[in-house]
Amino acid sequence: MEVRTGLASLPLDDRPSVVTIGFFDGVHLGHRGVFGRTVEAARERGARSVVVTFDRHPRETLTPDNVPRLLTTTERKAELIAETGIDLLVVLEFTRELSLVPAEDFVRDVLSAGLHAVHVVVGANFTFGHKALGTVETLHDVGPAFGFTAEAVGLFEQDGRPVSSSSIRSGLADGDLTWPTRALGRRYAVDGTVVGGAGRGRGLGYPTANLQTEPRLLLPANGIYAGRASSDDGFHAAAISVGTNPTFGVEPLHVEAYLLDFDGDLRGRPLAVEFWERLRNEERFEEVSDLVRAIDDDVRRTRAIVVTQEGR
Repeated sequence: MEVRTGLASLPLDDRPSVVTIGFFDGVHLGHRGVFGRTVEAARERGARSVVVTFDRHPRETLTPDNVPRLLTTTERKAELIAETGIDLLVVLEFTRELSLVPAEDFVRDVLSAGLHAVHVVVGANFTFGHKALGTVETLHDVGPAFGFTAEAVGLFEQDGRPVSSSSIRSGLADGDLTWPTRALGRRYAVDGTVVGGAGRGRGLGYPTANLQTEPRLLLPANGIYAGRASSDDGFHAAAISVGTNPTFGVEPLHVEAYLLDFDGDLRGRPLAVEFWERLRNEERFEEVSDLVRAIDDDVRRTRAIVVTQEGR
């Protein structure tokens, strides 16, 4: 999949495009349905399939005091979109100037002149343009004048429940992994870079990789989780802590992971952690020995859970 960034990367060459537009945070099953239909419609028309997304949540520009945490970095979003067979991803900066562009101007300048759209696929609740006045009906009404048609893909349901980024965020914030895993179609993962920590883990017999994450990224509720870490060294079962280390005094909220059967230095390197199962709440222990016994049990349970599920 080719990736282009910014309005300056347009126009594309003169080949026709089938386009979908949205923020697509999490790239959940509903988003994947839209991408699948975009790829299908492009093949029907002998066109390329194009996704237009944004470098930040629109509310970061429009209502900066009320911005949801993100489920994916732009980089992970691109990787997940590529898996769906999309030909081209265009990432636009969601600036104040872009937010002021009327819907009809966006159609003319971006969809038509920039992307050469012959068909547009969007979610049923899609809005765009200044004050979100553009809708699916807008695309139907003005599209023919610019040489394209449009269609809406209905909301996707899983287990009788509508799939949405907000419902996934809510589940993760409550420490629930069941619904997010079902709605995403995969386990929730957090990306970051390994940085130096206080070094207590090594003294306890469990050296951890401390993850510096994108500040806007959503972390699951504080607690201890079984999961898996992935780096350029491969995959390792991991006991993961999301919290503030209350036994040693309150620290800033962060993620750290003990990688089972791994002996190496990951500092300065990218690492992703997948959350498989919640083991327990984060606790403050009066004695360090009690904390070590709890970690012993966390690691034992993590090994059993990950090995069992990987063997399915």
